[in-house]
Amino acid sequence: MVDISNNTLSGGLPASLSSIVGLQILDASLNQFTGPIPESFGRLVSMNKLVLGGNSFTGSIPKSLGECSSLQLLDLSNNQLSGTIPDELCRIEGLDIALNLSRNELTGEIPDKISALNKLSILDLSYNKLEGSLTQLGSLENLVTLNVSNNNFTGFLPDNKLFRQLSAGDLDGNQGLCTHGGDVCFENHTLSASIDEVKRIHKLKLVIALLITMTVAMVLGMVGIIRAKRFGGRKGREDEDSELGGEMSWPWQFTPFQKLNFSVEQVVRSLIDANVIGKGCSGVVYRVNMDNGDVIAVKKLWPNTNSMVTTKEEANSNKVRDSFSAEIRTLGSIRHKNIVRFLGCCWNKSTKLLMYDYMENGSLGGLLHERNGFSLEWDLRYQIILGAAQGLAYLHHDCVPPIVHRDIKANNILIGLDFEAYIADFGLAKLVEDGDFGRSSTTVAGSYGYIAPEYGYMMKITEKSDVYSYGVVVLEVLTGKQPIDPTIPDGLHVVDWVRRRKVSLGVLDPSLHGRPESEIEEMLQALGVALLCVSPTPDERPTMKDVAAMLKEIRTEREEYAKVDVLLKGSSTSVNDNNNGGSSNNGSFSSSSSSKVRLPF
Repeated sequence: MVDISNNTLSGGLPASLSSIVGLQILDASLNQFTGPIPESFGRLVSMNKLVLGGNSFTGSIPKSLGECSSLQLLDLSNNQLSGTIPDELCRIEGLDIALNLSRNELTGEIPDKISALNKLSILDLSYNKLEGSLTQLGSLENLVTLNVSNNNFTGFLPDNKLFRQLSAGDLDGNQGLCTHGGDVCFENHTLSASIDEVKRIHKLKLVIALLITMTVAMVLGMVGIIRAKRFGGRKGREDEDSELGGEMSWPWQFTPFQKLNFSVEQVVRSLIDANVIGKGCSGVVYRVNMDNGDVIAVKKLWPNTNSMVTTKEEANSNKVRDSFSAEIRTLGSIRHKNIVRFLGCCWNKSTKLLMYDYMENGSLGGLLHERNGFSLEWDLRYQIILGAAQGLAYLHHDCVPPIVHRDIKANNILIGLDFEAYIADFGLAKLVEDGDFGRSSTTVAGSYGYIAPEYGYMMKITEKSDVYSYGVVVLEVLTGKQPIDPTIPDGLHVVDWVRRRKVSLGVLDPSLHGRPESEIEEMLQALGVALLCVSPTPDERPTMKDVAAMLKEIRTEREEYAKVDVLLKGSSTSVNDNNNGGSSNNGSFSSSSSSKVRLPF
């Protein structure tokens, strides 16, 4: 491993590095290297991670990199590379973690051969000058993160689950790309990549529909009248069932984990588009109003090819094989004030539903970034990060076996009515069985920007991976910036940005400036805790139990100091009333106030 990242090295990157036999990791990111990327790097056939982002490399992407058959992660972002994306990159069969070519000056179309990278999990092509369609990306079935914003792409979107989940920010900045037309923006076998063709086919379908309607109008009218009289109120339920894709036709199984006063039928009939409040990697979330006035959140999981777990024996043997069984085994066994309350689950042959308490204040990410004109006070932010730390500490230290969440991020921390924090979304959770600790993962765990650095080259998950992700969340709370934020210069990650600026007032959210000195000191101490959590080496990160203790100590320190201050004032008053022995008491309290406890950073 050669790691020379985050320095001020300049000039050309030495081609002699290619002579290091067996080199597996080369990280030269965040320097000032210039000139072309050496063609000789193609000889590094054992290399599995090449990170050259955040420099000033010019010229084209070397075709020889296609010879690096073991490469799993390639990051050339934030340079001045030009030309097209070479077809040769698409020959790297092992490229399964990430390909980041963002913030360069690349031109041309996405290579047709990119479909060969069918193991790739993360692809970032944003902020280039690429053009053409995105059709080639439709066959990348294992992609979980994609960003093609700020290019010159045109046409329609591939019709698959990933593209239907993409946020507007991942597609913005492509004037010729259809992104706001609903279903009409997605390609399928009946729609072509031309708006005129879409209109023509639509008109043809309309004519056919009218002819069929006219032919059978009278028959259907008579049948409709008879059915309306015979079945009455059933029509409303049949319409709802139609919108749900016929899911009511299958029998349901229901497993409650709390005392519930509603039925499966009440839940299912509310799963309509108008009630959708969010979408994630594991499913769609609905806000459901019960007949008794209760409001719950229901997650409808994406279809999975794995068979349904129906018995306890099968659940034990499958070992949390998909997101459904993972959440059931995890949420059904835990109880904590900072873990979202799991109400129950129900499923049938085609659908799997998970039910939770509904949080009116949404997620921490929504509070921080989506509410214009709204700013969280420091006391609320402190309460939230402390609650989240205590919830994670419970999962890591009080559950047997321990539970690793694997997807800690601001959007997975829900906020209650009193701004208490609740850890949510266990779609990726893993039980750390004996002998299974820190095992390699076959699926990408976590969300872009929150993933611990060791996962990129070791593909292993431990509790310390959660600690890193939690540290990123705390930095997000303190700075008001997302992990990958467009307002951060040079495309830096928030962790690197804070490290460069040191632990100073300048990194805090501007809305927190002007707070009392005691609160500012608490924020800077919390910032120190966050930097401990995002240490590059997992062993240097504290446990979540220690993190929670350090955060509590911050507030305890402030409260103790306030008590001392009150006693000082009381002592001063006593001196004025009684001059005998007052000076020695006042000196004693002054000595106590000067011994203020500091955290070790």
